[in-house]
Amino acid sequence: MPQPVLDIVALRSLTAIADCGGFHRAARALALSQSAVSQHVRRLEKTLGLPIVEREGRGTRFTPEGRLLLEQARRILAVHDEAVRTLLDVDGDTITIGSTEHAADQFLPRLTAAVQEVRPGCRVRFRIDRSARLVEAVERGSVDVAVYVTEAAATEGTAVGGLPLTWHATPGWRPPAAPAPVPLVAIEDPCAIRRRAISTLAAHGVPAAVVGDAGYLAGVLDIARTGQGVALLAAVGSAPDGLTPYDGLPSVTPIPMSALARPGTDPATVDAAFAAVRNLLR
Repeated sequence: MPQPVLDIVALRSLTAIADCGGFHRAARALALSQSAVSQHVRRLEKTLGLPIVEREGRGTRFTPEGRLLLEQARRILAVHDEAVRTLLDVDGDTITIGSTEHAADQFLPRLTAAVQEVRPGCRVRFRIDRSARLVEAVERGSVDVAVYVTEAAATEGTAVGGLPLTWHATPGWRPPAAPAPVPLVAIEDPCAIRRRAISTLAAHGVPAAVVGDAGYLAGVLDIARTGQGVALLAAVGSAPDGLTPYDGLPSVTPIPMSALARPGTDPATVDAAFAAVRNLLR
């Protein structure tokens, strides 16, 4: 039986659905029709013979198989795009910006605008990944500027401010009565925000237990939307679809963020990018 082949274009649509929060926003970000994005998902499902995305009320959520595919898709696309850039070298004036998933929808547009203001006509590529992987990508030269959670990487970088964090859950959600632990949903270890959630509750004598985790933020949001638990999320921009801030738990201090630039990156570009992040977090 021939080995199934995953379509790169379809994988790019899949990651856009996760990063943008739905089919409509993904289609807009990719300059495609929503039906085209839907067809890409169906193509992946047909190739694998597994459901990837399913309806949930007015929205959608990734199946367990879909969350696993999403994790692998990010790795495939990162290697694919780096190979194309290295082998063809036809990008012209291009810069690659990396960001953690936390508040990426706020960081990336501002970073793009800042870069293009000092480098008109520059093409901007994005990479969303875990903090440690972003730092590694900068150090090996495949990412030019990265924004990441400071304590989640071995390289401190340049401090650019603190990312505010707020508890989020489904509307009307309430934790079980004491002494039952507060059910948490979080990104799997190692994750600095997961640790911050647990340590904050512990410091206030609030028992907690992780009832669901995922490799990436999209999976965390999917689980939280089922009402199984509360998630600690970035409080920049609007709340994710289907979730709302929950103020019934101790407040959490902002988590430090850093920025790192590849050696040799244009200084004006670096200054503009770092300033854009500082202004957002100020």
